[in-house]
Amino acid sequence: MLLVESFVAALDGPEERREPASTEGRWVDRVMPEMRAIVELCRRMRSVAEISALLKMPLGVVRVLLSDLADQGRIRVYGTGHGIGRPDRALLERVLSGLHRL
Repeated sequence: MLLVESFVAALDGPEERREPASTEGRWVDRVMPEMRAIVELCRRMRSVAEISALLKMPLGVVRVLLSDLADQGRIRVYGTGHGIGRPDRALLERVLSGLHRL
């Protein structure tokens, strides 16, 4: 399960490396617009909560789509950047602020 404070970034690379040769059409033409929007947003590293707020989508939906994108090799999920222990207070305040904007 992705945490709201987890960071996500799009993986850029040659289409040939990510798609089987037998697949017809480009990936962007075959996926839901929400998934394309997430990948575009993630060209810059963002938190799960930030993606949800910016796209005005429920957090649960964003988590499922992010998991699918990670399985497809389109995005990489990173930790919070704060190691083991309590999360950074400033990060939690930013997440809370983003959730209030929803």
